[in-house]
Amino acid sequence: MSTNEIQNPTSAAAPDGREYDVVVVGGGAAGLSAALVLGRARRRVAVVDAGQPRNAPAAHMHGFLGSDGLPPAELLARGRTEVASYGVELVAGAVTAVAPSEGAPTSTSARRRFQVTLNDRSVLETRAVLVTTGLRDEVPDVPGVRERWGRDLLHCPYCHGYEVADQPIGILAGDPATTAESLAHAHIVRQWSDDVVFFANGATLTAAQREELVARAIGIVDEPVVSLAVEDDHLTGVVIAGGRNVPRTAVFVRPRFVPNDSLLVDLGCTVRDTGWVQVDGTGATSIPGVWAAGNATNPRAQVITAAGEGSAAAIAINNNLVDEDLPIAVSDVRPGLPA
Repeated sequence: MSTNEIQNPTSAAAPDGREYDVVVVGGGAAGLSAALVLGRARRRVAVVDAGQPRNAPAAHMHGFLGSDGLPPAELLARGRTEVASYGVELVAGAVTAVAPSEGAPTSTSARRRFQVTLNDRSVLETRAVLVTTGLRDEVPDVPGVRERWGRDLLHCPYCHGYEVADQPIGILAGDPATTAESLAHAHIVRQWSDDVVFFANGATLTAAQREELVARAIGIVDEPVVSLAVEDDHLTGVVIAGGRNVPRTAVFVRPRFVPNDSLLVDLGCTVRDTGWVQVDGTGATSIPGVWAAGNATNPRAQVITAAGEGSAAAIAINNNLVDEDLPIAVSDVRPGLPA
């Protein structure tokens, strides 16, 4: 634990400094927000983070009240400083497995235990786990897309639309299965610019879809996209089959969101028909003692949303730990009463 450790009579003993009330997996907005609440609740908390935030390529973060325009890395740095001041331990590393501790109680009235294994083979013992491992974006396999990701190849109009307002904007369709989502993206982005072109990227559009694009004065390019044109480290256009370069200074794409939820799935957490792990309004999964928040379970959560989900999960976790402690405390003062 930190030298700033706070004594808490309801916490499990930590003689070697590796046993906690809560281990938070992932140190992004959701994880650090949860750690802040739990640290202030005088819980023993560890945040394990691999240092690979989803929004690392973005220069600025928007839509977060009080921090609009702040670089994402600075928000996380501030958050780490804040949680550390409450005795939260920050652990650099990746979690490879989460499992119930051998012989741990299974009764909802008893204290559960989990073992959290890190990539260096160290193990953290904890009463509860909060998974905030986010998601990864699968983008079209077009030369230049990955390189420009988060710069002038964008995915969220609410995060970046204002910064490219009134510029020549393109909407790049991905695989045919996401054409409808890409078209919806185009109509939303049209709100920020009068010069929008939809690159169907070889997908076949229906007559109704074409009519809607024309009605909104959105241009249509049917040919497959070959690459993005870049000059002096700035996007200048979209190159289509045949070699024509359609001038654009920003392009939006609707990626396929893939949750980083292997820890939750391996634990046996219920997965919805949508393919995302099921949680309730507090982030509780189907496994008692295991919570999740942010993009790991909610693909549409922006930074501010993820932070709010982390806070809500932290409050629920602390309340749950108190509920676990009550019958144990009663049995201590009334011998013979089952815990």
